[in-house]
Amino acid sequence: MYKVFVKEVAIIVTSDKNAFKDHNTFNIKKVNFEDLIKKIEKKEITNVVLYSKNESKLLKRLHKLLPVVVAGGGLVLNQDNDFLFIHRNGKWDLPKGKAEKGESIEQTSIREVEEETGVRRLEITNYLGHTYHTFSRKGKVKLKLTHWFIMETDFNKKLKPQKKEGIDKAVWLNKEMATIALKESYANIRELFPDDMLLDNVR
Repeated sequence: MYKVFVKEVAIIVTSDKNAFKDHNTFNIKKVNFEDLIKKIEKKEITNVVLYSKNESKLLKRLHKLLPVVVAGGGLVLNQDNDFLFIHRNGKWDLPKGKAEKGESIEQTSIREVEEETGVRRLEITNYLGHTYHTFSRKGKVKLKLTHWFIMETDFNKKLKPQKKEGIDKAVWLNKEMATIALKESYANIRELFPDDMLLDNVR
């Protein structure tokens, strides 16, 4: 099973449609995905399942629906166990960005976190997982696949938000502040945080 986020709505992509009987189910091979996204954005439909009987082909069929943009990002902790957040377009987010040719996804993730926040001396400690969400560029809808890594750093100098990317803040937030910030974030970002990292359930 996979989730594709259209703003705050998670489209379930699965081979087990019986587990989601209260959802609107669409055949992944036949669906007009762009029309479906528009209906979700207009709040005309919620609780959506994309279904394919063949589980082994589920991911391949998902990637055929829209052009896929691969990105990498980080859930970064400092020595005080504070989280590194950015603020962009009125929302709290985690630093991430598109992979460049010839980069490993680990290299992409570190580079993008550094560029968007000014942090340095990053060390990847674990792979956190991946998220999917849709976005539009120049009138074209695309699917972003972001690989996320847990990172640590002892960097303690002033952070520098990448303003040309629309980032107005790059800050360290403690557990309490991060819990509050996530309520003004995105559903796919909230899903990245293990429950034991936060003060309460913000999903």
